[in-house]
Amino acid sequence: MKKLYIVFLLIFISSCDDGDLQIESLDFNDVDVQTCTAIDIAQANTLFKINDDEALILILEANVLTQEEGTITVNMTSSTSSTITYRLFSDTVTSDYFCDNIPPSSPTVLDEIIALEATIIITTTATGTVDVPEYEHYIELNSITLKTSNDERITDLSVDEFGTVTTN
Repeated sequence: MKKLYIVFLLIFISSCDDGDLQIESLDFNDVDVQTCTAIDIAQANTLFKINDDEALILILEANVLTQEEGTITVNMTSSTSSTITYRLFSDTVTSDYFCDNIPPSSPTVLDEIIALEATIIITTTATGTVDVPEYEHYIELNSITLKTSNDERITDLSVDEFGTVTTN
């Protein structure tokens, strides 16, 4: 009986579900930020980073980027217009997927997770001249909370160097 109990215990332990967690971290620090159009501070701007078969998409609501030096912190929640989306694709994705009027049919999106909350930190510095003002916006993403389709929360993710974009 003791041996039977041990066998059932081993079967039970080995059959536990690990939740099929696919995302343990967001590894986008060494990937360049991209956009399809020139940055316009008066409009919402879509910025994205592609890392092989995954993408991190940041939509900044209008007037978050400013033409004033300083640091702005945006506490992104479900009630703000700024969003962070993580997508996992069936194959390597290119910027054409985001920039073409009609996205290519392949690769397909395997999973899409919209962040529930995050802190977006934007540090703006003036880099142009008085005659031709230009501003660089350095973007960091901290305290990102994702909720997977399996209702699993992944918290405290960050992308320390989301990227730098320029406006003029």
